[in-house]
Amino acid sequence: MFKRIANLFRGFVSLFISGIERKNPEALLEVEQEHLREQIGKYNQGLASHAGLCERLMTQVKRQEAEERELRAKATANFKAGNRDLAAQYALRLQNVVRELADNREQLKQAEETYKNLLKARDVAISAARAKIEALKSGINDMKMKQAMAELTEMSAGMISTIGGAGDTLDRLQTMVEEERTKAAGRARVARDSMDMKTVQMKEAEEKALADQALADFAAAEGLAVEGLVSGPAAPAAPESAEKSMGPARQKDSAAQG
Repeated sequence: MFKRIANLFRGFVSLFISGIERKNPEALLEVEQEHLREQIGKYNQGLASHAGLCERLMTQVKRQEAEERELRAKATANFKAGNRDLAAQYALRLQNVVRELADNREQLKQAEETYKNLLKARDVAISAARAKIEALKSGINDMKMKQAMAELTEMSAGMISTIGGAGDTLDRLQTMVEEERTKAAGRARVARDSMDMKTVQMKEAEEKALADQALADFAAAEGLAVEGLVSGPAAPAAPESAEKSMGPARQKDSAAQG
């Protein structure tokens, strides 16, 4: 009985956790990424230990190679000098060193191959994990986009099913807006047709004539020749010439005022 209750409890907990994971896939992916980083760290520690073993073997091989050269030289020298017993001892030690050196070289070769294989396996595993993570990220983004589209589609379907009430309101609002827009356009047209354009044109012509006259007076006073304006020959600026050029303008202004 208790076992069945425990299984039932574990089932409820599993369903609850699965529901949370489904609602928060980013959080689950982040946890897996952190777990992957921890695994890579532990793997690198083991790889570093193996690399240390390779370095120790390499150092030992170099030391034995030096010892081999030394023993070979001593054995040769004593043999040539007639010290056969001493040469025999060096020769015996040389045989042991050569045998150990061969074994260590083989171990170093195997250790180097193993290190390279472990390094390659790590890189392949990391590449595969990264590709899977990127695929999961893309899948999560696509899932969110499709969920949003599904929600919008459902909302649209709901609007279509209730379009009777809201649609009538929108139609009435459109009719009212169109009527007000038409009334405003009519008022603008009436105001435009009622405007006295002759007065506006006369005022515009008067302002242009005054501006041209002011420009002619300025050009005459400064001794400048302006194309299109009637003025006398260029002469140094003097009060008399300025008064003569401004005389007719004043008479025109007084005549216009009269």
